[in-house]
Amino acid sequence: MKTVQRTDERILSSDIFDRDNKVQRPDHGQWAEPGREIPIYHRCQVLVVGGGPSGTAAAAAAAKQGADVALLERYNHLGGLSTGGLVIWIDRMTDWEGKLVIRGFAEELFDRLPQDAIAGPVREDWGSQDPAKAAHWSQRTAAYHGVVTWSPTIDPERLKLLSQEIVLERKVKLIYHSWAAVPIVEGGKVKGVVFESKEGRMAIMADVVVDATGDGDLFARAGAAFVNDIEEADVHHCMNTSWLFGGVDMTRWIAFKAGQPEQFSAFMARGREECGLFERPFVSWRNDVALFMGPRQSGYSALDVDDLTAVEVRSHRAMAAHLDFFKAHAPGFEDAFLMLSAPQIGVRHARRLTGVGAVLRSQWPVGLPLPDEIGVSPAVSPKFPNISIPYGALVPEQLDGLLACGRHISCDRNSHGFMREIPQCWITGQAAGVAAALAAQGGIDARDVDIAQLQAALLAQGVYLRPGAPAAAATQAVHASVAA
Repeated sequence: MKTVQRTDERILSSDIFDRDNKVQRPDHGQWAEPGREIPIYHRCQVLVVGGGPSGTAAAAAAAKQGADVALLERYNHLGGLSTGGLVIWIDRMTDWEGKLVIRGFAEELFDRLPQDAIAGPVREDWGSQDPAKAAHWSQRTAAYHGVVTWSPTIDPERLKLLSQEIVLERKVKLIYHSWAAVPIVEGGKVKGVVFESKEGRMAIMADVVVDATGDGDLFARAGAAFVNDIEEADVHHCMNTSWLFGGVDMTRWIAFKAGQPEQFSAFMARGREECGLFERPFVSWRNDVALFMGPRQSGYSALDVDDLTAVEVRSHRAMAAHLDFFKAHAPGFEDAFLMLSAPQIGVRHARRLTGVGAVLRSQWPVGLPLPDEIGVSPAVSPKFPNISIPYGALVPEQLDGLLACGRHISCDRNSHGFMREIPQCWITGQAAGVAAALAAQGGIDARDVDIAQLQAALLAQGVYLRPGAPAAAATQAVHASVAA
């Protein structure tokens, strides 16, 4: 077990648990798959593959821009890790001065969610450095470095329903229970995907495909360059299955954790000793529901089916062990019960696109708007300014017909620590959807979309952008990078 300490570049302290020993998979030989013709299920202007935070935002934004859109999702719900993964603590959407910078689709969601589905500080307190308010919200995932932030917890079922209704309102063709398997590539351009469902193998053809799989499955299989290096001293490469306990009293738990630090420390030490894998609970949208977003497990690959299975097995066993220990020893957990383990495994990192642009650690201290800015991320600590997200981070170096959004966009391993978060996925998803719509409507490739037109369309959809260098310079920079 490693303990990652909280620093200016990391919000939380956390424990990271090493993997179990890996058993080598035996070689069972090969089977040659026979060739066949498959039916084309659908044709559209924009196909979004993956209905997580970025894919839902992409589909909704592309349709709002007037495109004919299809959204392919392997599960029975939208929202991805923010719903099925139980990552219901939505990370910071305000900067360190309290300004809401994660807007657009994200803001629409929170405006439309029922108030009893959201728990977080009132708008008047965003950016507050009042010690009492910061102390209160620091125990409730909404204050860091002594600053109150807008980082609420939400009801995942409400977000599932709302996400679905938004895309259906905009006439998106929604396809559940379908897993994209192979990109259709002709002449270096993605033309659609082959997907699997209970009906068998079928294809969808599209003018532009948006890879919102989270792991870069499509762009990798289409031959686009990517990287998968990790930051060892961070949790961004770890996996786990989250869970919820019901029947708890989080007010009592917080009073114990905050008011009796020595006893809490002893409790955590005993938990690690008795349970091995061990994690503390976080608040949820209700006082009687506790959220566990760990234990975080290191050394497993999100691209290895045996590793994925092993993480699920360890996580579910840890869930049961936690229940026994917390019921016996944790104030507020005497009547706790197993409420729900996440239907989706918590993958933080697999691949990252090599794009014509990127979000880089070297940009953090500068904070200047990039010429092709399509969104703004809050910085990781108050010592840094807000961080510009470039359109080039969504565009593959070489591959045409495809845009990427979500946790697999082009960025370095340090920046990935926050670019993988739910709000940043909403940002890049909305930008990819609008850009894909503009490309399809204009009969051009996504890399040739006019940056000024894209930024104007994003502003019209409520996205927060800042004045920067002339957009023409961004277009030239994108083409120059491709040529290089």
